[in-house]
Amino acid sequence: MVKVKICGITNVEDALFSISAGADAVGFILYPGSKRFIKAKEVRKITVQLPPFVSKVGVFVNQDPRDVLEIMSYAHLDFAQLHGDETPDECEYIGSSRVIKVFRLSSIDEVESIAPFVGKVRAVLLDTYSKGSYGGTGRTFDWNIARKVKELYPELPLILSGGLNPENVSEAVEAVSPYCVDVSSGVEREVGKKDPEKVVAFVRAAKCR
Repeated sequence: MVKVKICGITNVEDALFSISAGADAVGFILYPGSKRFIKAKEVRKITVQLPPFVSKVGVFVNQDPRDVLEIMSYAHLDFAQLHGDETPDECEYIGSSRVIKVFRLSSIDEVESIAPFVGKVRAVLLDTYSKGSYGGTGRTFDWNIARKVKELYPELPLILSGGLNPENVSEAVEAVSPYCVDVSSGVEREVGKKDPEKVVAFVRAAKCR
């Protein structure tokens, strides 16, 4: 069964509700340039209240790997989701078993850019390319590109993001068969605040095809 990650969490209520609705992972954006930015000390206040066996993911953009490791330890995070221009060596420094590398691909020709990261990361996340943005655009990713990534890199768990919502996630899972689907704006009532009904509908549609 496909996993579900609810990203852009900014408060403990949304985190706990997402988990109770069936989310397998929650994500916190530690990039100051994001509208859903949350400080490490606030993430820590949330993660200490979460139940066990739920993955806690920190989202980083072009941050010093040493700082990433320090924040992960302080905020009790399991994985680092890297949205910037991080190199394979930087991913390996943070820990190949703990890094989710994000690729914002605009064409199938760019799929080969993933190759140097094989063996250096735990999974890849595909998000919609947008000039000047590091994600969270709400625009749907090209699922044909996602299928090509699965074909070329079957050893890498694929997390699908980009414009997913309760209305299209079932179709996305059917089309791509990803390891996990990742959503942020698609289940919000306003920026940084989740809509409980949308969260429930998203999880149900993703997992109960």
